Amino acid sequence: MSAASYRRRAVGVVSALIMAVCGLLATSAQAQEPLSQAPASTAATPAAAKGKHSVVTWGASADRQSAGPADRSYRLIVRTSVGGTNMRIRLSNAFGENPVTFESAYAGLQKQGAELVRGSNRQLSFGGAESVTVPAGETVLSDPLSGKLAAQSDLVISLYVTGAQGPTTGHGMAMQTNYATAGNHAAEEGAANWTDPMGSWYWLDAVHVETSTAVGSVVALGDSITDGWQSSTDLNRRWPDYLSRRLQKADTPVKGVANEGISGNKVLADGAGQSALNRLQRDVLSHPGVRTVFLFEGVNDIKAHSGVTAQDMIDGYRKIIEQAHAAGKCVVGSTVAPFKGWYEWDAAAESVRLEINEFIRESGELDAVTDFDRILRSPYDHERISPFFDNGDHLHPNDKGMAAMADAVDIGSLASC
Repeated sequence: MSAASYRRRAVGVVSALIMAVCGLLATSAQAQEPLSQAPASTAATPAAAKGKHSVVTWGASADRQSAGPADRSYRLIVRTSVGGTNMRIRLSNAFGENPVTFESAYAGLQKQGAELVRGSNRQLSFGGAESVTVPAGETVLSDPLSGKLAAQSDLVISLYVTGAQGPTTGHGMAMQTNYATAGNHAAEEGAANWTDPMGSWYWLDAVHVETSTAVGSVVALGDSITDGWQSSTDLNRRWPDYLSRRLQKADTPVKGVANEGISGNKVLADGAGQSALNRLQRDVLSHPGVRTVFLFEGVNDIKAHSGVTAQDMIDGYRKIIEQAHAAGKCVVGSTVAPFKGWYEWDAAAESVRLEINEFIRESGELDAVTDFDRILRSPYDHERISPFFDNGDHLHPNDKGMAAMADAVDIGSLASC
């Protein structure tokens, strides 16, 4: 291990001890009540109020989606991780080819389905204005919404969108029922007009809260397993969701979780979303308060049989690790899980997987390792996922597998540097 790595670990040990104490105090004082009913703030709070900073509490990777019609409202339901105050949302037009106008935006709390808790729906502003136009390729951050937002809240963001032409930006596989409707219904708390259920998030790609500077977040960078494919819809049973629930109860300064998985995503090549390398800055490093990157990708590169070698993959992992370290982040990596029985598996792919996993376990280039391979594999055939954790396609874990993955994460490792 390099001298720089040793220095980073030494500093991290001291920092982790200090932050653990501060984090415990912050957790006990943290808001556990619904989104405040106080009026919305139209002036930005100081970026670093005394002892406070912004932390990402929810995230979903942006990708190119089909054309979105104008004059339409979207009701998007997300589960927060860390609690805090002065909530802000980030709206993305990263993959749009034209400007998109958000005539109004509201934040409330879910009661059930598209129905909101009465009195919880509050209007958001952008630079003091009710509406905002986001140019193609850009993002916008809302003004802080005064009041408290609890950890593990079912937050509902309602958007009324006009001028949406051409490709939209969103996250295709939400594993969450969201809603849409014609016309402007963003301010409504009832469900009567929200007649079109949908399985994607549009434009919304992050939610931030303000909390103690001792508290940070982990971002899970991954593919369909991290994205939650085959976990139970509407129940928040992706492995990062289970991890989030563990973190809220644990004595750790890492409380926030952002899930930046994309189904089909690869480390090296664009396709199902931009590659992990190409989207690292936007989907991970641009979020506030990130302490740790959790890297769990590679199976899609391997099973594609595109000529990618283990060394190619290792070089890709190293670039991600180097960029994250240069940004001051810890990097926890996981081994690639078994997938024998999936139609693209063969002995050559298995050989590449094993070589990659040896690098992840033995190289020392990661700050910590979680061994999802050993957690998920069958004790009788290490090339296969255990039947107990297999959803049936021999690649994606079921809810039990997702929970086992989250339980395998050493929480202390998330604050290890």
